[in-house]
Amino acid sequence: MSNCLVAQSGGPTAVINATVAGIVKANQLDSYYDKVYGGLNGIEGILQERFVDLTDMSAMENDILRQTPASALGSCRYKLKRENVADFEKLFSILEKYDIETMFYTGGNDSMDTVAALSQYAREHNIEGHRFVGCPKTVDNDLMHTDHCPGFGSAAKFISTVALHTWLDYNVYTRQEVFILETMGRDAGWLAASACLSGIVDLVILPEVAFEKEIFLAEVKRCIEEKNKCYIVVSEGCKYADGTYVAAGEAKNDGFNHAILGGAGNALKNIILESGTAERCKVQDLSTAQRCFASGQSLTDVTESFQLGMSAHMRSTDKEFTGKMVGLRRKDQEVYDVEYFAVDADKVANFVKAFPSEWVLPNYRGISEDAYRYLRPLIVGSPVVIYEDGVPAYVRPYYMR
Repeated sequence: MSNCLVAQSGGPTAVINATVAGIVKANQLDSYYDKVYGGLNGIEGILQERFVDLTDMSAMENDILRQTPASALGSCRYKLKRENVADFEKLFSILEKYDIETMFYTGGNDSMDTVAALSQYAREHNIEGHRFVGCPKTVDNDLMHTDHCPGFGSAAKFISTVALHTWLDYNVYTRQEVFILETMGRDAGWLAASACLSGIVDLVILPEVAFEKEIFLAEVKRCIEEKNKCYIVVSEGCKYADGTYVAAGEAKNDGFNHAILGGAGNALKNIILESGTAERCKVQDLSTAQRCFASGQSLTDVTESFQLGMSAHMRSTDKEFTGKMVGLRRKDQEVYDVEYFAVDADKVANFVKAFPSEWVLPNYRGISEDAYRYLRPLIVGSPVVIYEDGVPAYVRPYYMR
């Protein structure tokens, strides 16, 4: 028998480690591979031969790993470029050295591009004996073909909960006030839209709908006149009609030529106050918290993430299974249930699944009932959390050992 390797890349989520736990558990139940290696810090660490042996992980560690936030194996923003042949040659020599038959790569859009690129290189150079399998994760929920992405449900649960709780907090005062909640979402508005699950959002600003200042201010004024309050949720990637970001603080290039954004909430605050539309405005930027609050996981989300890892392991025993991403699709539109399927990774890489325009209500007034039907099942349930000394137990990151 040979070995397999699992690694993580890109921004973490609250359930990304559950997929790793699923792969490990699947191999313990059906030991197709002699060893399950964990690659530390993604492709960057693999190229440095930084591995940890996960094969004999205890049942308790596996359980705690599922509730551990962030990337327990470490992540990276290293771009595997097709023209950099030296990286490919080195990586394949390392796979040979450690007798690695299958590499599982857990990540988002760019990670699926890595899966596609490695599979393509092997095919074009007649390299046999290695398979590459993508396991999706991203809180942004913007990967094509899969119904939703592991990690999104837990982030959506957190965001909608924060929206409800901050709304209750700011309503205790009789004073006029606008509250702005800023979420992640550079290209797609899934996270901002999920705040509407709280039932309290007045206005939601998404990247998919061009920001028009006059319409926005008119809607804020309407809310103020009706109830002296206005609760706004904005995605960090919201844009004007010409494509420029509303965000006050914009930087360029996160390593993949993506804009690094922040400040959309403060930009809206300034627009409101400078126009005299409201007397007081408060901003809450959820920043990193929305993707790492693992003690508030959605049970649906963490369960599916674990099972996706198990499905990826099972499919990898097919020696023709490579260059694929394992995704989820709904079996029934009325009763929530999913099945796992495979799609070519190159059909996912470098594409963005936008929040459907038909699900957006006019004048930023929220989302449609179809959107609610899609979102609600993804945040259902809470797993039993294992605590240690009053705080959630976690697996000490493998890259810190």
